[in-house]
Amino acid sequence: MNSSTTNALPFEDTVGAWVPHGRFTVAPVSEGPLSGLTFAAKDLFDVAGHRTGAGNPTWLDTHAPASAHSALVAQLLGAGATLHGKTITDELAYSIHGDNMHYGAPLNTRAPDRVTGGSSSGSAAAAAAGLVDFALGTDTGGSTRVPGSYCGLWSLRTTHGLLSTEGVVPLSPLFDTMTWLAADADVFERVGQTLLNDSNEPVWRDAVVLTDACAQAEPLFAPLIDRVIDTLSTQFSLPVSYAPSSDTELEIWRQTYITVSAYDAWQTHKDWITSARPTFAEAIQGRWQAAANISVEAVEQARSLETKLKAQVRNVLGVNRIAILPSASSPAIERGADAATVDAIRASTFRITSVAGLAGLPQVNIPFIAQNGLPAGVSLLGPAGSDLALIRLAVAVGKKLNALGCGHG
Repeated sequence: MNSSTTNALPFEDTVGAWVPHGRFTVAPVSEGPLSGLTFAAKDLFDVAGHRTGAGNPTWLDTHAPASAHSALVAQLLGAGATLHGKTITDELAYSIHGDNMHYGAPLNTRAPDRVTGGSSSGSAAAAAAGLVDFALGTDTGGSTRVPGSYCGLWSLRTTHGLLSTEGVVPLSPLFDTMTWLAADADVFERVGQTLLNDSNEPVWRDAVVLTDACAQAEPLFAPLIDRVIDTLSTQFSLPVSYAPSSDTELEIWRQTYITVSAYDAWQTHKDWITSARPTFAEAIQGRWQAAANISVEAVEQARSLETKLKAQVRNVLGVNRIAILPSASSPAIERGADAATVDAIRASTFRITSVAGLAGLPQVNIPFIAQNGLPAGVSLLGPAGSDLALIRLAVAVGKKLNALGCGHG
């Protein structure tokens, strides 16, 4: 079967998820395990013959159409899935909010008065609305885990370096991971079985609740975490203990992540930014300015601390322990929230997401509806390379608890 392209979507974009230059369909190149499924790709992924915009019109204008599909797009088309175009990303993926000044803020179907989260905002909106079966995203500092929690989707951060970044616009290569989101748990797992190998199948020994991460989240997460704890203990016979991520406060984790990733992002994009002089949203422009001012001495100190923190949390998990933590610090943020509120929630969320980020570990979001009626996610964090086993465990736990996408909600 040869892949063919149609310059249209076979449905109306009712949630504002697609970029104007991303409204096309690419047929699969063969039958395979994903035959019959449809997906969208965040507008960081190259699709042959189409330009990649990376959330910024100047990037779109200064880059030629891709000569080849990104590695993951090609793999999914080869597995039988149909690609329905490209979705909105926050500019160069440098935000977890989900509001792009150039292309808009996609609709969060389960919480229409609230943002989707970002930077995989369009992918989350498209999957949550059921317009595609799953969508490709990326996660550097939380850009898939946060939208998953905000929109009630199955989502994850993969082990750093496990999936190919070929043909994907980077933010910070030291932390970028390739990801996907899906409303249905079985679809989510099916994609994982296609993209990941199962060579690392640990026999789970026990679980630990990361108390410092839980302390960063609003109280509505606690009953959901308790349900996951009870299920792992009673249904999966996993003893559950309680401990912090390390002996270092999570604010130090956040600062370390911000320093190292921002410096890396500036080294990656400084030539283009200084020559093309793109227009960024104020908050994102501020991040680039801060990144440009990070000294070599500061980043060397942060890299040294990163190495220590990474070793500590990996030692906590060993090879067959999982950790339990909230996926974000709050439910989705209200549209139009003031900058101070957004910044405070962003900081709390980054204290949570930086654990997997700095340690390079896989984390799977199990989506629930909290007592206030809003989506909220609980995550399982696993040892490096245990991604597929972690997905299978998370889905099994979700089904026991009637999580979203498990025939409920």
